[in-house]
Amino acid sequence: MIEVDGSYGEGGGQVLRTAVALAAVLSKEIHVFNIRAGRAEPGIRPQHMTGVKAAAQLCSADLSGLEVGSTEFVFKPGKLRAGTFRFDVGTAGSVTLVLQTLMPILAFAPGPVQLEIAGGTDVKWSPPIDYLRFVTLPILKKVGYHAELELIRRGHYPKGGGLVKFSTGGASKLQAMIYEKPGSISNIYGMSHAVALPRHVAERQAAAAGKNLEEAKLPSASIDVEVANYGRQLSPGSGIVLSAETQNRNILGSDALGERGRPAEEVGSTAGRILVEEVESGAMLDRHMGDMMIPYLLLAKGASEVSVSRVTQHARTNVKVAEWLTGGRLELQGEIDQPGRLRVEGQGSM
Repeated sequence: MIEVDGSYGEGGGQVLRTAVALAAVLSKEIHVFNIRAGRAEPGIRPQHMTGVKAAAQLCSADLSGLEVGSTEFVFKPGKLRAGTFRFDVGTAGSVTLVLQTLMPILAFAPGPVQLEIAGGTDVKWSPPIDYLRFVTLPILKKVGYHAELELIRRGHYPKGGGLVKFSTGGASKLQAMIYEKPGSISNIYGMSHAVALPRHVAERQAAAAGKNLEEAKLPSASIDVEVANYGRQLSPGSGIVLSAETQNRNILGSDALGERGRPAEEVGSTAGRILVEEVESGAMLDRHMGDMMIPYLLLAKGASEVSVSRVTQHARTNVKVAEWLTGGRLELQGEIDQPGRLRVEGQGSM
């Protein structure tokens, strides 16, 4: 059994998500302890528990010690499964963080898998659902991961209530990602949304982002505006996601989330400014994809080498967890918040 220290790095849920995903695919028993030890509310929160339970269903795992507030559990994976599953995070727990746990597992499912996941789609401290749609999945497609993500309903803090559908054909053959110069930007796309708020909120977000990109002399952005109202049962909210595609089809992304008291112009400007930073870095992967790609590259066939715009603590955490689970060779060069380079020797035996 592999021991996984949940207090490593930032001591958050990233250790759990990566450890459980890799354990399920590699069929390795893990004991995770010191879960979120340094947080104000230590132990497993509902969204973490949903992700672990969902992973357990996808790999027929035995679980012991898993409950809200627990600081340790044992995960014993079994056979990977295909089929249709539904999971509810509850309130505004992040749908995308649950998907972070499940998506690497689905690459090796023995057949098609269809998921419905309810919860928060656009909430703090997690990738917004549009980032997965317009950045993560297109990049994963380049390494052989094929999936469809459909947004049915958005969910914001505090009520959540969002709903997404995610489906894969199973049995992906993940390939290594090799460094190449990103090239000049050929296209910029964006989605600015507002739920239970006036249309001008989403429009102002889009306009502010576009102004930042224009000032940086980047190509004109095509930013769609989406406005929805699901009724009083769900919370109001807004946000924007931007994706820039290079001539060789590399993709960089950025995002910003609206919140009470934060002007729409500030939200849009933040997303625009961050995208400019990502583009000017000249890196293959933006700061978020730099950590999100690590499990896939580890499970791919062949050696990968990529550049990242900024090294994050999440990236360092994922490297350490990957080493614990596989003893594999991973090298992350660069200081936190500085440009970096990632080398991964893929397992390639799946």
